[in-house]
Amino acid sequence: MGIEKLIRRDLLAFGGYSAAMSPETLDGKIEVATRDIIKLDANENPYGCSPRVQKALAKYAQYHIYPDDGQERLRKMLAGYAGVEAERIVAGNGSNQLIDLLLRLLISKGDKIINLTPTFGIYSFSARLCGGTLVEVPREADFSFDVRKVKAAVTSRTKIIFIANPNNPTANLAPRKDIEDLLDTGVPVVVDEAYYEFSRKTALRLVEKHDNLVILRTFSKWAGLAGLRIGYGIFPPEIAAFILRIKIPYNVNAAALVAVEESLKDTDYLMESVDKIIAERRRLFAELKNVTWLRPYPSKANFILCDVLEGDAKTLYQKLQAKGILVRYFDHPRIKDCIRVSIGKPEHTDALIKALREIGGR
Repeated sequence: MGIEKLIRRDLLAFGGYSAAMSPETLDGKIEVATRDIIKLDANENPYGCSPRVQKALAKYAQYHIYPDDGQERLRKMLAGYAGVEAERIVAGNGSNQLIDLLLRLLISKGDKIINLTPTFGIYSFSARLCGGTLVEVPREADFSFDVRKVKAAVTSRTKIIFIANPNNPTANLAPRKDIEDLLDTGVPVVVDEAYYEFSRKTALRLVEKHDNLVILRTFSKWAGLAGLRIGYGIFPPEIAAFILRIKIPYNVNAAALVAVEESLKDTDYLMESVDKIIAERRRLFAELKNVTWLRPYPSKANFILCDVLEGDAKTLYQKLQAKGILVRYFDHPRIKDCIRVSIGKPEHTDALIKALREIGGR
């Protein structure tokens, strides 16, 4: 095996994470030019970041200086936005990094992580990478989860329960009571609120009552900062302190620090973009319902999951890609016949519906 003999045996067959496609990789392979590709596969904000961010990044003169490793100013700003104490906040290079850090902190070999499938793939990716044992509890037909089944899966080795809320890729919300019932088990519950600004629903009020609750959020979606990789977590203070100890130094770069500060000074502008996306979500849902061979699921996020009732989802995904429209396809048994479409601008909706009519249910 050569050098491979040194690799952890449990990672030899590790498949990695399937990220969204970069348009430039399709250059010359599809019917349209790269610049004309409509990207509806990664739940990005089509309106981009605040103009204040772009101006501030152009003027910033300290890129040669390391950023504040302790995140003191950043944590205070985020605490003000979230409405919690700064001692609960830790920021990361995207909320994905905070998932990894939390697992590194809590998981030893043989410890278990409960995953409510189908859901965000990073949970299983990071669980396996950190040496944990993944316990999958399938969601119901409507993609809700049965609290009794989740509780039945809890053992003395269970260290984390992940709940994406709204769930990705199904876009549905978990009732607060179900979250509280799982918190009552005493097991750390991670409520991932990456799409909070689109749902306007949060478990934040439970933070003071439950010291086993972690809430994750991101600036990738609502604030248009996906490319700068900035997310934050609301942790029990003791856990936050440990996360700060074990994180890689300077894990939030200077550009991201500037972008967050300017974003928080321009929330009115950003929330106007969020409102546009919510309005377009309603229109896209109605348009998709009129496509007889698709069945869209109601959404509380910035994307819509659709059953493909005629033909197969993978072929549809490929046909849309050939036309320069990128959507998401998942090779997961429960959603193998589904595509996920991010909410774009009105012209993106028009182009998508036109393409779907041209393709038909073939």
